[in-house]
Amino acid sequence: MTRIKRGYIARRRRTKIRLFASSFRGAHSRLTRTITQQKIRALVSAHRDRGRQKRNFRRLWITRINAVIREKGVSYSYSRLIHDLYKKQLLLNRKILAQIAISNRNCLYMISNEIIK
Repeated sequence: MTRIKRGYIARRRRTKIRLFASSFRGAHSRLTRTITQQKIRALVSAHRDRGRQKRNFRRLWITRINAVIREKGVSYSYSRLIHDLYKKQLLLNRKILAQIAISNRNCLYMISNEIIK
């Protein structure tokens, strides 16, 4: 009997997985079983950390805004600023407010003074 060669589908799947894990260290980039395990683990971590990154940036923006606002006056705080922004229906999100706080503090002071009036 002549020898029957296997198909190319499994090999193509493995090479695709190998390309994904080519930058991993040691057996994680060489052995097929550990490559698949590490791929699953990497994708789980990436999915989890996308949400964590959004959370961390929001915390950073809030901290920056609060620090600049409290420099001006002790009685005024971040929560009062956000509350007053919503009452006046000014649509400035926390990312933009944090950028204004870092680049141009006087502008943020002007915004807060306009809101208070």
